[in-house]
Amino acid sequence: MRIVITGKEGQVATALKTAASWTSTEVLALGRPEIDLEKATNLTEQLAALSPDIVISLAAYTNVDKAETDSDRAFAVNRDAAHALGEATANLNIPIIHMSTDYVFDGLKPQPYDESDPTGPISVYGRSKLAGELAVANTNPNHAILRTAWIYSPYGKNFLKTILRVSREKDELRVVSDQVGCPTSADDIAGAILQIAERLRSDPSPRLRGIFHVAGAGECSWAGLATHIVSTAEEITGRTTKVNEITSRELNLPANRPSNSRLDCSKLLNLYGFRLPDWKRSSRKVVLKLLTGNDR
Repeated sequence: MRIVITGKEGQVATALKTAASWTSTEVLALGRPEIDLEKATNLTEQLAALSPDIVISLAAYTNVDKAETDSDRAFAVNRDAAHALGEATANLNIPIIHMSTDYVFDGLKPQPYDESDPTGPISVYGRSKLAGELAVANTNPNHAILRTAWIYSPYGKNFLKTILRVSREKDELRVVSDQVGCPTSADDIAGAILQIAERLRSDPSPRLRGIFHVAGAGECSWAGLATHIVSTAEEITGRTTKVNEITSRELNLPANRPSNSRLDCSKLLNLYGFRLPDWKRSSRKVVLKLLTGNDR
């Protein structure tokens, strides 16, 4: 299987390249300067030259707070580029997997969100990602849109790595406790994408197309995740760091976040036959890998 991915430097892209290296899957990662999705004029021809079996749409504008004052670029990347990829893959008659986010919801539902729940993003970032979902769905029916949440990994910038770094510098941390979600390992997402891609390529069933929630099993607050990270690190370093819980209002960030980002992944299990591992297990592996080089 030959996969083309857009957004070659992101967490999931890096994890996907690593995961594919252990399989017979060939991954071609595209980004600037090879391709500029904000100025995509001959995308069908560019993709056709690479002869992919499937395209994985990972490129995204992800600076949630900056998007509040940079909405034009957020929509250019998250909506318009997604639309161009949807059109190009439809022209080539190949499937597309498009990554989306829990931020398409308003966070007011008391239970985990499933794929049939009404959307209602409360930030520019969330609105741009929802627009991207619609763009892909409207241009290529042969799609799987994967909503995930709270991504962490050994790669790039993310909450887990930030907590590890700051906990080495400070004895106490202040972390939000009134937002709850499903922390998700980029490595686990990559494994899921490879399984989904293979099924889409080999099975034309309409049931395998549409929107799916793909997130780590279990749930916690940001403060709960931070506590788990520093507790795991303490086993290795012996250093104790206290996590103090605060509210989102105290943090006072420019963009609103959903207070409930929990995603129900039952549809993925029922139709694809697997679920992602528990967030505690996967986050522990990442912490150990970063601190010791060993993820066992």
